Amino acid sequence: MSIERKQVGPRMSGAVVHGNTIYLAGQVAKSAAGKSVKEQTTEILSIIDGLLAECGSSKQNLLSANIWLSDMSTFNEMNAVWDGWVVPGHTPARATVEAKLAAPQYTVEIMVVAAKA
Repeated sequence: MSIERKQVGPRMSGAVVHGNTIYLAGQVAKSAAGKSVKEQTTEILSIIDGLLAECGSSKQNLLSANIWLSDMSTFNEMNAVWDGWVVPGHTPARATVEAKLAAPQYTVEIMVVAAKA
């Protein structure tokens, strides 16, 4: 089975497709870095939409999601954006944990796995 990589960098790829499964790297906000959890989550989910489209899929085909928050007290703020983004009836298996992220301007990181459309 072939392996296809998207947005390949020196440290990681933005996405890896193996068979009919798409694995996205953990995504953080770019322009919203340092802004509110709501703004960061909104941007991250937009990035995820773009990567999934580039790989031939969409959020309707999510299998799992891992979400890291730098402060669990922002859980409801993140969920307010997440709940408006996911497709009802097609929600993935999900875990959300508090963790120290790579840099202080990042308060949210999201990684998903999806099936190809």
